[in-house]
Order: sequence, then structure tokens, then C-alpha cells
Amino acid sequence: MPDAVYVKDAFARIADRYVLANHVLSGGMDLLWRAWVTRMIKRWNPQRLLDVASGTGDLALDIQEACPQTDIIATDFCAEMLSHASARGMRKTLVADALNLPYENGSFDVVTVAFGLRNMADYPKAIREMCRVLQPGGRLVILDFSLPQNILRGPYRWYLHNILPKIAGWITRQKDAYEYLGSSIEQFPQGEVMCQLLQQNGLIHAEANPLTFGVVTCYVAQKDSLAE
Repeated sequence: MPDAVYVKDAFARIADRYVLANHVLSGGMDLLWRAWVTRMIKRWNPQRLLDVASGTGDLALDIQEACPQTDIIATDFCAEMLSHASARGMRKTLVADALNLPYENGSFDVVTVAFGLRNMADYPKAIREMCRVLQPGGRLVILDFSLPQNILRGPYRWYLHNILPKIAGWITRQKDAYEYLGSSIEQFPQGEVMCQLLQQNGLIHAEANPLTFGVVTCYVAQKDSLAE
């Protein structure tokens, strides 16, 4: 699993160009992925939502615009990243570690984490902590990179390890901050493995929704309505 100190330093260094880099590296598909998640959450009409590892607030801002009635809080352990979320219009932000969230049990009916769980030092602990702050029956949504299970798998892996770090380095002037990305995606639990991990750490009804031929996957799971 990633080293927390290295990850925090890397994100602090690329914060100013993070949004631009995401758009370029994904060919603009990141906008569509977040829109897919936002539409799903809008249908649920949540009262309180916590966006963990919010970074520059991309997903939280989309949900804030689509769900003006929802009380949304964006958290991240990197203050430099979160300052951009505030500058872009995120109304509520808090610097906080996803492994030790400063909220009481059952505080939110939805918790989201987009492209953040993969960078955390302890996946099971992070999942348990996000589950803890969910109210019974609440939903956890995870959006993150995955590897296609089709003919695109080989070309995509080649892009991850050979092209992406060079483009990212040119945009952010911090090539090393992206050199670990390919290996982190390779090692991240995916598909049924991730669903099992969610169900082993307090959640039920976990499902995987591959997007863009499996380049990313949206996982949705619930906290048992009978949980205390």
C-alpha cells in the first residue's frame, strides 16, 4: 500500500496543476465519470454527504451543484489540495485524515471517495472508518481506476507505465509524483476482489460498475440498516 508521507508530499507539489492534469491525462473522460456518479447520487437525494480524499473538490463540487439541498463536506489530508477546492467554490471543507475521520458514528447518509482510496495507507481501515460515519442504510461510493478485462488491457497498461508519467511530468513539472500511478493501479483491489473487501469491512450489497471499458470502476455498497 502507498506511503502516506510520500503521497501527501506528492499531492502538495502538484496541487496547482492537478485539475488540468486530470483533464488532459483522461482525455476529458474524468468529467463523464464524475457526472455518472453525480446523477446516481442525485437520485438518492441525500441529506448529508461526506466526500473523503476530496483533493481539489472535483466530485464534491459537481454534487454540490446538482444537489443544492444536500449538506456536503469535503475532506482531505492535504491542505494544499483542499485550498483549491475552497477557491473553486466548495462551501464546506476540512483537513482530515481518512483513517481517522473527526465525525461521530452515523453522521452521513452518503460517503464518496473518488480516486482517493487507492492512495491510502490501509484500505480495510479506511473502508471501516468510512462505514463507521455512515448511518444505517447509508451508501459508500468509490470511484477509482481499474484495468480493462478486454483487448484494451495491454495497450492501457503500456500507456500507464510509459506515456502517462511523461505527459503528467510535462504538465505538472513533477514527473516523480506520477511515476507510482501505474503500479498503484495494478496493485489496487478491483472488481469482485474489491466487492469482497467492502463486505469484509462492514458493508453489504457491494457492486462494481465498470465505466469506459473498465478503465475506471464505480463501487457502491450499503451499511446494514440494522447496524448500530
